[in-house]
Amino acid sequence: MKALVFHQPESISVDDVPEPSPGSGEVVVKIAATAICHSDIRVYKGLKYAAPGVIPGHEIAGVIADLGQGVTNVAVGDRVVVCPIVACGRCHYCRAGTRNRCVERVTLGYDANGGLAEYLLAPAQIVSLGHLLRVPDGLILERAALTEPIACVLNSVEACDLSAGSSVAIIGAGPMGLLHLLLMRRLGAGTVVVCDPDAERREQALAFGANAAIDPTRESLAGAMQERTDGLGADAVVVSPGIGDAMEGALDVARPQGVVTLFGGFPKGTRVSIDPNAIHNKEIRLTGSQNATIEQYQRVLDLLPHVPEVDAVTTHHFSLADATQSYEVRLRGEGLKSMVVVD
Repeated sequence: MKALVFHQPESISVDDVPEPSPGSGEVVVKIAATAICHSDIRVYKGLKYAAPGVIPGHEIAGVIADLGQGVTNVAVGDRVVVCPIVACGRCHYCRAGTRNRCVERVTLGYDANGGLAEYLLAPAQIVSLGHLLRVPDGLILERAALTEPIACVLNSVEACDLSAGSSVAIIGAGPMGLLHLLLMRRLGAGTVVVCDPDAERREQALAFGANAAIDPTRESLAGAMQERTDGLGADAVVVSPGIGDAMEGALDVARPQGVVTLFGGFPKGTRVSIDPNAIHNKEIRLTGSQNATIEQYQRVLDLLPHVPEVDAVTTHHFSLADATQSYEVRLRGEGLKSMVVVD
């Protein structure tokens, strides 16, 4: 079969690889669509680890094609999305329902083969833990492939303690910042101000319902937020990109007793300077989020049929034969999210 293979930083290619066959407890998924994450680009650049020779891709939707012995919780023909976390199911975090924090976690697309291929071999642990989730009738698989990133966004949003009418500042209007905007609007956010230096992305943020989209090289986000909240600041501040400079000013944007959450992963060794009194005196909660629980995946699947606007976040589609181009457009900063669609 054809698959995109990560060889080493700055080296990927579409290769012929063996087609998988399921062993006991395993499942083969025929891939329909796999979206490209910024983390995949970080791997390509050498800023994040993935095993040499691995097939990338962890934002996956497809159809069950074959079952290994003993599999009874899914059937051939089921349309599914994949939670790419291979969790132990035994540790403190797994028992608490937060398998995204599993101490023995392995992740498809980084440590084991992912979805940028014609077929995916789903490990027995993923199958037995219920990490193949059925796609609701009527939900197209290309949109369903966004379940993983939107579940990650939901985890971030819920870390913000968002409630109806909350004021929000979103730093970064890339795909994930815009998904924060869409989801927060759906969940009842009031004033939302987005900050990004790219004019096209600011325009997209306004189209998605932001009250304002400001250029940080020309305007202060803290000032813009205070202007719209009677001088208080934002109830919640989301730092979407893993950029140290983006995080440093976030504490100034939050109101007293507000929340600042770090969503994007930062390059290893990143250090930022913050004023600890900004946290102490204003009683700000500084937190982060990484991936999501399986329960959040399921809630996103239930929500996706009702939010067709998320389709606009995927601006580029490629065949598997042209999968390297899905990376190239992201590296050039063109559009928003790219997706590989498998016939």
